[in-house]
Amino acid sequence: MSTDCINYQDSGYFTKLMVDYLNQSPELSPLYNRFPKLENFKDQLLEKGANFSMEHRNVLVSALNKQYQDTALSESTQHNINSLKSENTFTITTGHQLNLFTGPGYFLYKIFSVINLSEKLNKTHTDKHFVPVYWMATEDHDFDEINHFSFRDKIISWPKNASGPVGRLDTQGLDEVFKMFEKEIGVGKKAEEIKNLFVEGYLKHDNLTAATRHIANALFSSYGLVIIDGDDRDLKKLFAPIVKKELLEEFSQKNVLTSIQLLKDYHVQVNPRELNLFYIQDGLRERIVKEAGVFQVLHTELKFTEEDILKVLEATPEVFSPNVILRPVYQECILPNLCYVGGGGELAYWLELKNNFDALNITFPMLLLRDSVLLVTAKQANKIKKLNLSYSDLFLKQDVLIGQQTKFLADQSLDFKLLENQLKLQFETLKAKVEQTDASFKNALDAQETKQLKGLNNLEKRWYKAEGKRNEEALNRIKRLQYELFPNGSLQERKQNFASFYIDSEQDLLQILKDNLDPLEAKFKIVEI
Repeated sequence: MSTDCINYQDSGYFTKLMVDYLNQSPELSPLYNRFPKLENFKDQLLEKGANFSMEHRNVLVSALNKQYQDTALSESTQHNINSLKSENTFTITTGHQLNLFTGPGYFLYKIFSVINLSEKLNKTHTDKHFVPVYWMATEDHDFDEINHFSFRDKIISWPKNASGPVGRLDTQGLDEVFKMFEKEIGVGKKAEEIKNLFVEGYLKHDNLTAATRHIANALFSSYGLVIIDGDDRDLKKLFAPIVKKELLEEFSQKNVLTSIQLLKDYHVQVNPRELNLFYIQDGLRERIVKEAGVFQVLHTELKFTEEDILKVLEATPEVFSPNVILRPVYQECILPNLCYVGGGGELAYWLELKNNFDALNITFPMLLLRDSVLLVTAKQANKIKKLNLSYSDLFLKQDVLIGQQTKFLADQSLDFKLLENQLKLQFETLKAKVEQTDASFKNALDAQETKQLKGLNNLEKRWYKAEGKRNEEALNRIKRLQYELFPNGSLQERKQNFASFYIDSEQDLLQILKDNLDPLEAKFKIVEI
């Protein structure tokens, strides 16, 4: 196994906002607390430690023990849960939807990012303890986003009529999904491990939360990962004062819009609403709006006066669910968290939120871009070598790559840029000699230059076309290889499920990732498996 890497900024797959954030552009500095460098964790520890109560720690540990009561815990996970009672314990957190069978491959990269960062911090701050946490997005309600995954070239889907928080969905119908998946997996020891993981997760648990917890625990419990479900009455009690403030003051919109003004040169990831709360029950997650002093749950008959909705909040805080603007606030309210690890899209909306945290006197976490990985099989690595390609070549857009390789494969390389410069120099020489001539001659000379440059450009296009046809077989091999590694011109990690790599790898995929990921390195890893 060998590895390589390229800078995120050079990969071509990250937005201007993320590139500027990674480059620590001064214009963005008001939007975050501390940049995620190892030396900055000392001050983050001091701030969060002074701003997180023992009461919240005790409630958190009690809630986690209840959530894990039907799950077999590893010794390291149980130790990490118990340690959260101590004022010297802090978390490193990532979050993810409850995608079917973990969804795209980057789910694993998120988790190993928080695991490896926690381990690094445990080595550098020996008087503290750091716990990796996976926040399950159990209250999301977009079922279409999570009901499928891609295994090799096959989309495995779960057809189901669903509404409300996805974590509460029953697992009926997943037995039929397994039959379809089983046909694609094949045979062998690793194939059987994948089949067993699916069966134990989905066919032996009643809802999607429990199933997802089982699968994540089976994959990562040996590393001490703690999995948390925010759809919890006791945890929502801790969040209730913030819900009340939002209901009465609609404070989030004003604070977030202030930050958005600083992002005017970038794409704004999310926009706040007047009220950034949902009302949830089984099968229901709908926005709460306020009209003429009355709180209404959209698409229902539920309406509340201010007095009534505050009574509901006091009696049943669990029915209030934060949207994307307030969910991070909820997370940081109940966790002694130092750093949030997420993808570029996630960090883009976190960068809108610092003013909201400041208004609530909640410590804003460091924002760390998760690891990104390109997995390359031994067969693919051999093809790359035979085609004289580098990994950085394969990150190029396909038209650029094919143009580059067409020139490389040509028997006699023609430097059309050199020819263009020579032609321009000739015309400059002519122009210098005819400066005293009448204007009509100069105009004719300019027109002739334009004509000949255009002709040279047309010749270049015809040459590339001819060379492309002559080397069509080799260029098609390059195209097919790039398509394998970047399906549909997208990142592999956003398309392919981990299972195909798990089965195809000659080694232990999880251990390979564990050994090679380091989010503080801020580089796109290419890992041969």
